[in-house]
Amino acid sequence: MKKNTDLLYKILLTLILCICPVIIFSQVTLDADGPGNTYELINSVLAPGNEAVENPECIHPEFGRHIAEVWDTDLNKYVFEFYIHVTPDNDRCINFDRQRVEIKTYEPSPDNLKGTTGETVTYKWKFRLPVGFQPSGSFTHLHQIKAVGGDADMPIFTLTARKGSTNKLELIYNNTDKETNANLSLFEGKWVEVIETIKIDNVHGSYSIVIRDVITGDVILSYSNSDLMTIRADNDFIRPKWGIYRSLLDSPNLRDEAVRFAGFSIQEGVLNTSIIDELKINNDFKVISNPGSKKANIEYILTESSNVTLNICSLNGQTVQSLMNNEHQEKGKSVKQVDLSGLAAGLYLACLNSGGSTKTARFLVRK
Repeated sequence: MKKNTDLLYKILLTLILCICPVIIFSQVTLDADGPGNTYELINSVLAPGNEAVENPECIHPEFGRHIAEVWDTDLNKYVFEFYIHVTPDNDRCINFDRQRVEIKTYEPSPDNLKGTTGETVTYKWKFRLPVGFQPSGSFTHLHQIKAVGGDADMPIFTLTARKGSTNKLELIYNNTDKETNANLSLFEGKWVEVIETIKIDNVHGSYSIVIRDVITGDVILSYSNSDLMTIRADNDFIRPKWGIYRSLLDSPNLRDEAVRFAGFSIQEGVLNTSIIDELKINNDFKVISNPGSKKANIEYILTESSNVTLNICSLNGQTVQSLMNNEHQEKGKSVKQVDLSGLAAGLYLACLNSGGSTKTARFLVRK
């Protein structure tokens, strides 16, 4: 009787697996890991075995590579820094009225980095413009969603900085329509995070973008449209580009620039984001996010048994949430789960006191 039951179970399981599709969302991330081999790192993620970097080094080799990995004191980690020079940089010795240093996915990239009709894809990244950033009056693109195959010349979505009576960061659709904008000064000298989600369809697609201040969590720019073309009928797929691509037609009003980028992510499906960003990580005390949850884990290592006090504190050291109060713990690794849903958006400290010494780990709550 048991053999018959087991056989029936296997048959039913096989039928369920055949009838019900298994959906697996893949995510690819690109993070700086320290100076050296920067192009090789970018290529290995965005286009393994190929070139994912477009740069002006054909005309300006003496400067060296136009993307470097540098330590950022605000994020407390390595980030990518993109350099562009008014002279002699141009567009890869192909176009001389414009210049670019960009990274991209394209035809040789893995299939899970290409957005095809019927898919939903989410792009996430951070960037920081320097104070006084000087955009062109024509265009200074920082990000584009472009198509491959068919009519692929014009970008579908573009984030561009533009000089005017008030400098703006603009979202452009289909290379012509200005959908929304924000004062460029709101982006200067600070890290912002971008989350962009696209349902890909040549008629009834959807698009949304939200840009937040990394430190405060405040929304600086947002836009959504639930019914628009997000790929042309003759296109094979869409792909992202990031960097600096600007016109040289008003070069006297431009300057050499260095723009920082960090935390590139490409995911099929809607991004399973967490409520926090860990801004400072060390091996023996850290705050770890739980994607899709309003909870986080605080991990710490005690080198000897002691009484432990653990709190969530404001930046001025005031306790906003008490987690443990002088509780005895044995040496070794411990994990404490904390619910952060009651905290307002902003920067906080996890404060650990053990054996008379205090450690802190900084993290950002996003809402």
